[in-house]
Amino acid sequence: MALFLEWPETEFVWLDAAERSTEFLGMAVERLNAADRVQVIRGRAEDLGRSPTFRSHFDVVVARSFGLPSMTAECAAPFLVPGGYLVVSEPPSGAGDRWDRDGLALLGLEVAGHVSEGASYEVLRQVAACPERFPRRSGRPAKRPLF
Repeated sequence: MALFLEWPETEFVWLDAAERSTEFLGMAVERLNAADRVQVIRGRAEDLGRSPTFRSHFDVVVARSFGLPSMTAECAAPFLVPGGYLVVSEPPSGAGDRWDRDGLALLGLEVAGHVSEGASYEVLRQVAACPERFPRRSGRPAKRPLF
């Protein structure tokens, strides 16, 4: 929500698998009168990352670290255009050492930097298109992490 308010010229797609979360986000979009700038979608990233509508479509993906770094990277990378960025919130004590560089390379990602100013964020850059075999089917990234 903060990014929406900070960047008034930007269009957003808010994705969440939980019905409760997407209902709340939908109400927020209505209250902000922002339907022209924000699309709320309920679905799993593993499924939507294979959709031609969303694959290689976004310049920036912002994610809370909702799981292991490997799971977050695998679910987010398919959405990014080459040259795009993935910004992931990190635990307060995170120093960016949770991100395996060889594992990220499998997804076409590289570490671009770590920001720690009040909050902690890892910034990854999509240096090559994410291979078609990713993301793996729903649940697989969590059960069998790449790294």
